[in-house]
Amino acid sequence: MLDRREITHNIDLLLSTLPPRLAEPLATHEQKDQVIEIVMDLGRLPEARFRHDQSSFLSETEVGREDLDYVTERIGQFGEDNRAGIQRTLHRISAIRNRSGVVIGLTCRVGRAVYGTIEIVRDLVEAGKSILILGKPGTGKTTMLREVARVLADDFLKRVVIVDTSNEIAGDGDIPHPGIGRARRMQVARPAEQHNVMIEAVENHMPQVIVIDEIGTELEAQAARTIAERGVQLVGTAHGNTLENLMLNPTLSDLIGGIQAVTLGDEEARRRGTQKTVLERKAPPTFDVLVEIQSWDDVTIYQEVASAVDSILQGNEPSAEQRTKDEQGHVEVHEGRPERADSEASTMLTRRGGYRSRERERDRDHGERDWRRKSERREAQREERERYAMTMASPSANLKTEEPSVVVKKPGKNAPARIFAFGVSRNRLEKALDRLGITASLVREMDQATMVITLKNYYRQHPTRLRDAEERGIPVYVLRSNTQTQMEECLGSAFEISVTPSDPLSEAMEEVEEAISQVMDGSTESIELSPQSSYVRRLQHQIVERYNLQSESTGKEPRRRIRIFR
Repeated sequence: MLDRREITHNIDLLLSTLPPRLAEPLATHEQKDQVIEIVMDLGRLPEARFRHDQSSFLSETEVGREDLDYVTERIGQFGEDNRAGIQRTLHRISAIRNRSGVVIGLTCRVGRAVYGTIEIVRDLVEAGKSILILGKPGTGKTTMLREVARVLADDFLKRVVIVDTSNEIAGDGDIPHPGIGRARRMQVARPAEQHNVMIEAVENHMPQVIVIDEIGTELEAQAARTIAERGVQLVGTAHGNTLENLMLNPTLSDLIGGIQAVTLGDEEARRRGTQKTVLERKAPPTFDVLVEIQSWDDVTIYQEVASAVDSILQGNEPSAEQRTKDEQGHVEVHEGRPERADSEASTMLTRRGGYRSRERERDRDHGERDWRRKSERREAQREERERYAMTMASPSANLKTEEPSVVVKKPGKNAPARIFAFGVSRNRLEKALDRLGITASLVREMDQATMVITLKNYYRQHPTRLRDAEERGIPVYVLRSNTQTQMEECLGSAFEISVTPSDPLSEAMEEVEEAISQVMDGSTESIELSPQSSYVRRLQHQIVERYNLQSESTGKEPRRRIRIFR
């Protein structure tokens, strides 16, 4: 297969914005097509920089104020990030300002649309996986990102939306550069608003793929996770050279699942052969695949980001593959990854993770006696927790040990019971009673009840009616959520009936349906659901969308949950 790489740079349009005394030498330069950037600093000689670390001065006269003004008058306006561009080109002009805000230097970077750069990772793009690209500045991350957007939009006819923070992907101006093909582009007014534009793209434009350049803040990382949970393919770049660098970055580590310190029990630490405090991955990664790019023809790929992160934390070599492309366009794949220049980062993660032979030796030499003593302590603590759990499993009235005259009896299965539902769905409670075959009636007044069932959020408010019931010795049973599954478990405990274990997925679906009905009938403006896994949250988001309501993921793993609102 021949490498059909075409390069479009429109460098003449960039030269037209330079003063003639600088543009003419560069226009006739033998390495004109290899220029990377033109640097103009006040009081210094203008310089052109080329590939392979070569450079050349364009004039023997220093840059003056009039030269800088000449350029700034012929380009677009500078944004908050001090970047500007030229209409319908990929060139970028960045400004250096003094303390008064006056431009004293310019970096005119040549933008190139290079077609054919994704052949080395085309199979990953076709598979529909979310891909995160890392690499040093100047290695071609943005160029590859632009080509991914074009191929997905033109060759695979997908709905692609580009979140273009600084107009690097699709160029300056209202009309995007043809290098993105049929993909759509959303510009970002202020860099700080990128995360909001990311969410807006999903909610308003129904994309199948979202392309993001330079994910750099915690809010943007959280927005990326929310997008991935909704089933949208993500392709983006992030600040960092390697996977280890990203893992050590507390702001962006959530992209690969996040890292947390975990304290192990003595037995588990002994089984693993580690110290007691280790580092573990916190949650599923936002991106399925990670690509470390050294150049367009040399990349390292982690097909399973989750297992790669786990391996590094355990001090093992992660599963990876090295891909290189020769001059004929043939891609060679080698298992493993090249020798790491960032071995210090790997050592730091391993050290913090606790996988050290010295710790294992210490455990073997001194752990036996401590292990026996700590085991006895753990056994005593376990018995104490069991006693506490049995107390908490009883109705709340049983907790009033200071009132020995109040005695609460659990109703039997066949004993008639009168249940007062405080804030609980009566229809679901009736279904739960029928399913368990319990003889009971639902009463309208607290005075007629022999037991009360309520929700956790109501019980926490300590309303007068619940306090009166407890003082009279009426047992109060508290549910975590207003679902039939929770009601069946509560009734089974109260009437001493064996209940088949609930299906967590069905319970989560019941909970989201109940929350939707509360928001739609105006009972509440917003409501948060119970924490769920990323897969369950994705299903909940899809159900909410069918009712034309809004939802977002909030919190951190393992307490991450969705909030529903209008």
